[in-house]
Amino acid sequence: MRMRRLAIVAAAVATGLGMLAGPAAADPPDVGPQIIGGSPAAQGEFPWMVRLSMGCGGVLYTQQIVLTAAHCVGATGPNTGITATIGVVDLQDPAAISVRSNYVYRSPGYDNPSGDDWALVRLSSPVNAPTMKLATTTEYDSGAFTVAGWGAAAEGGAQQRFLLKADVPFIDDVQCESAGGIYVGLVPDEEICAGNWDAGGVDTCQGDSGGPMFRRDNAGEWIQVGITSWGQGCARPENPGVYAQVSTFAPAIAAAAAQITPQPGCAETANATEVAVPDAGAAVGSSVQIADCSGNGTRTARVTVDITHPYRGDLVINLIAPDGSVYKLKNFSGSDSADYARTTYPVNLSAETAVGTWQLQVRDMFRGDVGTLTSWALSVKAE
Repeated sequence: MRMRRLAIVAAAVATGLGMLAGPAAADPPDVGPQIIGGSPAAQGEFPWMVRLSMGCGGVLYTQQIVLTAAHCVGATGPNTGITATIGVVDLQDPAAISVRSNYVYRSPGYDNPSGDDWALVRLSSPVNAPTMKLATTTEYDSGAFTVAGWGAAAEGGAQQRFLLKADVPFIDDVQCESAGGIYVGLVPDEEICAGNWDAGGVDTCQGDSGGPMFRRDNAGEWIQVGITSWGQGCARPENPGVYAQVSTFAPAIAAAAAQITPQPGCAETANATEVAVPDAGAAVGSSVQIADCSGNGTRTARVTVDITHPYRGDLVINLIAPDGSVYKLKNFSGSDSADYARTTYPVNLSAETAVGTWQLQVRDMFRGDVGTLTSWALSVKAE
């Protein structure tokens, strides 16, 4: 069930079609989620709600990280193909905040039979909007819940322009599993069921995947208890919606968010002071200083070099780490006659402490031409 839904979403993301997080139109209508039986949400009522461009929902976990469902995204790694819409109930509101992603973290347990249907989408820049608290214990994993999203208002229908909300009651694991069929695969320690058991009519469905199920805590504040995940159809009697249980995954979510949150001192650092590269002369250098960036660099660090020189093959380019270690970015070839163009070199800096003075060295190895190191930049923590 989840694997078939994942395949559909992955194909949509790969092709850029922005398909819904549910079955294709030709499939039987057997997968949730969208808000059915709901009512319009007021502007500002749920300011942490996020709409993701692949057709899923989410919430602002931090001002730069969106919590959504694992089945809505691809594998962990750099991803600039998702746009998050934030701060509005009307997706066409000109006041909407629109931010592109730059990284996705999908729960490493998602491909296992146990589910783990949660993921984080890191935005390219922080947004000035409220965030949503997560339930960290099972204290709030029962009672009456609220769900919200831009999914369709009827099974198999189109997604909505305006944010809808609905209230759904908790259904215990034993009753949920008694629905049979796909519900036999429920993972009680990781999933919560909710809906109108006898009459149906209120539920999440296609297009609401990744969005939150939430309630008030003891202080009267909204707290997220579930992530819209799956279900048999939409709003059918005795076929409730199933949600990833946030309290189970809260520690892992917090650890993953800390891991992918950019450190202020770890941004790309550049030196734009021009340095002449003499003809067949000694190596010349240019340095950058990195401070307030804890830990080591990453395996996917990047060095971007901009040089004017008519024969790229003449050049040797090295990166010198603070401890003196040499990382060869480009070797002398002697036969390449192409002009040097702005080039980004991947380099594994996971063994190097990030903080310190980094130097780029450039040397012209062949007589006949001179050049200029125009600028260079180091992303020591690039992912």
